[in-house]
Amino acid sequence: MSGCIYVALDTPDLAAARHLAGKVRNHVGGIKLGLEFFMANGQAGVREMAALGLPIFLDLKFHDIPNTVAKAIQALRPLAPAILTVHAAGGRAMLEDAKAAAPPGTKVVAVTVLTSLDGSDLAAIGVPDDPQAQVARLTLLARDAGIDGIVCSGAEVAAAKKLWPQGFFVVPGVRPAGGDAGDQKRMMTPAAARRAGASILVIGRPITGAEDPDAAARAIEATL
Repeated sequence: MSGCIYVALDTPDLAAARHLAGKVRNHVGGIKLGLEFFMANGQAGVREMAALGLPIFLDLKFHDIPNTVAKAIQALRPLAPAILTVHAAGGRAMLEDAKAAAPPGTKVVAVTVLTSLDGSDLAAIGVPDDPQAQVARLTLLARDAGIDGIVCSGAEVAAAKKLWPQGFFVVPGVRPAGGDAGDQKRMMTPAAARRAGASILVIGRPITGAEDPDAAARAIEATL
């Protein structure tokens, strides 16, 4: 089941990212590269990581007017990432344009509610619903816009899958039992998230921060 684990290499250090990916490559299904990595290393860095032979999840969370997002994604087409993120809150037109601009083999998935947010955080930015209701609303928006799936916490993935049985569900913020929560407020264990309907699990610090990243990845893989 290692194919459903994408390791989050949230570092601006290309050498460190390559080293970590090399250690865990036999027990993960892909690599997630986020803003820290991309801002430091750009497309050239992504190409270096892609040369390791693992699928690339480019987690840049685009959120702008539709034309700007479409042009930004067009600029990334030569990289042909396996997965690319946008924010569902950008609206239907933005989601439609993002999917139209992406390479044919790239899954475009929409971030619903960040796993670092809870109900009080949503209220502070003017969203009266709890995370579950907001995720449900944005799941339907993403489905109707014709993109491939969503990003949500494990707490919402089962309900989202009921709304969109054919959707592709990316679940970050998963932690092994007893793991440190860090900045995550809505968590679930990898096995529970997978049972709830996660298509892929994004796991960072429990693997990358371990004394032996390969052993940590193997231990998580064994729970699946």
